[in-house]
Amino acid sequence: MAGRKHPEKEHAKLRNTLLGDALQTGDMVAVAFALRHGPTVVPILDAGQRDDPSGTRDVWTYRDPRTGDIALLLFSDATHKPGTLPPGVALLSPAGLREFLGAHEDEIKTVFFDIAGPNAMQATPTDLIAALDA
Repeated sequence: MAGRKHPEKEHAKLRNTLLGDALQTGDMVAVAFALRHGPTVVPILDAGQRDDPSGTRDVWTYRDPRTGDIALLLFSDATHKPGTLPPGVALLSPAGLREFLGAHEDEIKTVFFDIAGPNAMQATPTDLIAALDA
Protein backbone atom coordinates (compact mmCIF):
# COMPACT_ATOMS: atom_id res chain seq x y z
CA MET A 1 0.00 0.00 0.00
CA ALA A 2 1.71 3.09 -1.26
CA GLY A 3 0.32 5.75 1.10
CA ARG A 4 0.48 3.78 4.31
CA LYS A 5 3.19 4.50 6.90
CA HIS A 6 4.96 1.65 8.63
CA PRO A 7 5.26 2.19 12.42
CA GLU A 8 8.57 0.32 12.62
CA LYS A 9 10.09 2.66 10.01
CA GLU A 10 8.74 5.71 11.81
CA HIS A 11 10.08 4.42 15.15
CA ALA A 12 13.52 3.98 13.58
CA LYS A 13 13.73 7.78 13.30
CA LEU A 14 13.02 8.34 16.98
CA ARG A 15 16.32 8.34 18.83
CA ASN A 16 18.84 10.35 20.76
CA THR A 17 22.24 9.01 19.72
CA LEU A 18 24.02 11.09 22.36
CA LEU A 19 21.86 9.52 25.08
CA GLY A 20 22.47 6.02 23.72
CA ASP A 21 26.24 6.60 23.77
CA ALA A 22 26.08 8.01 27.31
CA LEU A 23 24.08 5.03 28.57
CA GLN A 24 26.58 2.68 26.95
CA THR A 25 29.39 4.19 29.01
CA GLY A 26 27.27 4.43 32.17
CA ASP A 27 28.40 8.03 32.65
CA MET A 28 25.67 10.05 34.41
CA VAL A 29 27.36 13.35 33.50
CA ALA A 30 27.17 12.37 29.82
CA VAL A 31 23.53 11.30 30.30
CA ALA A 32 22.75 14.71 31.78
CA PHE A 33 24.45 16.43 28.84
CA ALA A 34 22.47 14.30 26.36
CA LEU A 35 19.19 15.10 28.11
CA ARG A 36 19.92 18.85 27.96
CA HIS A 37 20.90 18.77 24.28
CA GLY A 38 18.50 16.40 22.59
CA PRO A 39 15.06 14.86 22.71
CA THR A 40 14.18 11.77 24.69
CA VAL A 41 11.95 8.96 23.45
CA VAL A 42 8.92 8.46 25.70
CA PRO A 43 5.98 6.07 25.53
CA ILE A 44 2.73 7.95 25.00
CA LEU A 45 -0.84 7.18 25.96
CA ASP A 46 -2.56 7.60 22.63
CA ALA A 47 -0.69 8.42 19.46
CA GLY A 48 -3.94 9.66 17.87
CA GLN A 49 -4.51 12.47 20.35
CA ARG A 50 -1.81 15.13 19.98
CA ASP A 51 -3.60 18.21 21.33
CA ASP A 52 -0.82 19.20 23.72
CA PRO A 53 2.01 20.93 21.80
CA SER A 54 4.53 20.23 24.57
CA GLY A 55 3.61 16.54 24.52
CA THR A 56 3.78 16.32 28.29
CA ARG A 57 0.15 15.42 28.88
CA ASP A 58 0.52 12.34 26.64
CA VAL A 59 3.51 10.78 28.46
CA TRP A 60 2.74 7.30 29.77
CA THR A 61 4.07 6.21 33.18
CA TYR A 62 4.23 2.76 34.76
CA ARG A 63 2.51 2.03 38.07
CA ASP A 64 3.86 -1.01 39.94
CA PRO A 65 0.79 -3.13 40.77
CA ARG A 66 2.38 -4.39 44.00
CA THR A 67 3.55 -1.10 45.51
CA GLY A 68 1.69 1.58 43.58
CA ASP A 69 5.02 3.32 42.86
CA ILE A 70 5.15 5.26 39.60
CA ALA A 71 8.11 5.05 37.23
CA LEU A 72 8.89 7.15 34.19
CA LEU A 73 10.45 5.15 31.36
CA LEU A 74 12.76 7.00 28.97
CA PHE A 75 14.48 5.57 25.92
CA SER A 76 17.48 6.54 23.85
CA ASP A 77 15.89 4.84 20.84
CA ALA A 78 12.31 3.80 20.09
CA THR A 79 13.58 0.34 19.16
CA HIS A 80 14.58 -0.21 22.82
CA LYS A 81 10.97 0.17 24.05
CA PRO A 82 9.56 -3.23 25.05
CA GLY A 83 6.57 -4.36 23.01
CA THR A 84 4.55 -4.81 26.19
CA LEU A 85 4.33 -1.03 26.66
CA PRO A 86 1.77 1.13 24.86
CA PRO A 87 2.61 1.14 21.15
CA GLY A 88 2.92 4.91 20.76
CA VAL A 89 6.19 6.76 21.21
CA ALA A 90 7.19 10.37 20.79
CA LEU A 91 10.20 12.62 21.17
CA LEU A 92 10.08 14.87 24.21
CA SER A 93 12.26 17.97 24.12
CA PRO A 94 14.57 18.83 27.03
CA ALA A 95 12.12 21.61 28.03
CA GLY A 96 9.18 19.19 27.78
CA LEU A 97 10.99 16.61 29.90
CA ARG A 98 11.83 19.28 32.49
CA GLU A 99 8.21 20.45 32.54
CA PHE A 100 6.90 16.90 32.98
CA LEU A 101 9.36 16.04 35.74
CA GLY A 102 8.66 19.31 37.53
CA ALA A 103 4.92 18.74 37.43
CA HIS A 104 5.16 15.11 38.62
CA GLU A 105 8.32 15.05 40.75
CA ASP A 106 6.38 14.14 43.91
CA GLU A 107 4.51 11.30 42.20
CA ILE A 108 7.34 9.64 40.26
CA LYS A 109 9.46 7.34 42.39
CA THR A 110 12.15 6.56 39.81
CA VAL A 111 13.15 7.08 36.19
CA PHE A 112 14.48 4.21 34.09
CA PHE A 113 16.49 4.63 30.90
CA ASP A 114 16.28 1.85 28.31
CA ILE A 115 14.76 -0.44 30.96
CA ALA A 116 14.97 -3.53 28.76
CA GLY A 117 18.54 -2.81 27.77
CA PRO A 118 20.94 -2.84 26.24
CA ASN A 119 22.35 -0.33 28.76
CA ALA A 120 19.72 0.30 31.42
CA MET A 121 20.22 3.02 34.01
CA GLN A 122 18.11 4.48 36.79
CA ALA A 123 17.86 7.94 38.40
CA THR A 124 15.56 9.95 40.62
CA PRO A 125 13.35 12.68 39.20
CA THR A 126 15.12 15.17 41.48
CA ASP A 127 18.52 14.23 40.03
CA LEU A 128 17.22 14.58 36.46
CA ILE A 129 15.68 17.97 37.20
CA ALA A 130 19.03 19.12 38.58
CA ALA A 131 20.78 17.79 35.47
CA LEU A 132 18.34 19.55 33.16
CA ASP A 133 18.66 22.81 35.10
CA ALA A 134 22.49 22.75 35.10
